[in-house]
Amino acid sequence: MQPALQTEICQFIREIGQKAVQLRKQGFEVDEKGFDDYVTNVDRELDQLLSQKFVAWFPDDVVISEENLRSLELWRQKPDFASKFWLIDPIDGTDDFIHGREFYSVMVGVLEGFQPVCGWVYAPKSDHLYFGGKAVNGVFTITNGNIAEPLYPHEPIGASCDRIIVSKKDDLAYGDAIRAAVPNVEFYSLGSFGLKVLEVVNGRANAYIYLNRRVKLWDTVGPLAIAKAAGLICCDLQGREIGFGYDDIDPNKLTHNQLIVVGWPKFIDQYLATIAKNLCLHN
Repeated sequence: MQPALQTEICQFIREIGQKAVQLRKQGFEVDEKGFDDYVTNVDRELDQLLSQKFVAWFPDDVVISEENLRSLELWRQKPDFASKFWLIDPIDGTDDFIHGREFYSVMVGVLEGFQPVCGWVYAPKSDHLYFGGKAVNGVFTITNGNIAEPLYPHEPIGASCDRIIVSKKDDLAYGDAIRAAVPNVEFYSLGSFGLKVLEVVNGRANAYIYLNRRVKLWDTVGPLAIAKAAGLICCDLQGREIGFGYDDIDPNKLTHNQLIVVGWPKFIDQYLATIAKNLCLHN
């Protein structure tokens, strides 16, 4: 990807995120798409703007977005292995957006050869953009719209070594089993899937464990492209790499069939097998 285009994409994603902030101030409407699954008119408006722009930029690629009713159809058409997919989530962490919390983001990811190769995660409230992947040879960050700077991921140190990101739902269902497997563990959570992954990339947590099988392609492609470029392991409880092929994704929902763990190699090596064993006993 050419540097000039990288810059354009970063600027546009930031514009969209800042538009979300402004539209929220003006007021918004909320609809329920399904059980505990909400969408706002802001999601839909931003989805359309993002989709139109990326289709114009990349007319030969497949653009799939959360609020596009044709997204399932586009995936089910099963383009060949050489196809490139752009996965768009206009607001990741809609619940945080609705309730005025800061942990929502705009996310874009590139899937090529059914592997995540590049991603963007932008947090509008803090005006902080992360992007990276093997397609851009690293991980970068932009604050307040300034020049992109390399991000140097690092493993957790001190108290951060005991921290694991687990959602409230997963804590209720599986928390005791994970606590039994990992001594001194401390759970915490925040809204956006992408921002959770970036907590691990930034060394503020040892791992993010996601077990409720609701996460979809537009949630994962961008963040996991960044995580892999940062040197993290993205696997299931058996240590198998997270897959993005047609056999790995539910065609009716675009959810992952695998459970997802994103963690530093030392954590994976030390605790993954024990966590998996304890969860089997727990169930």
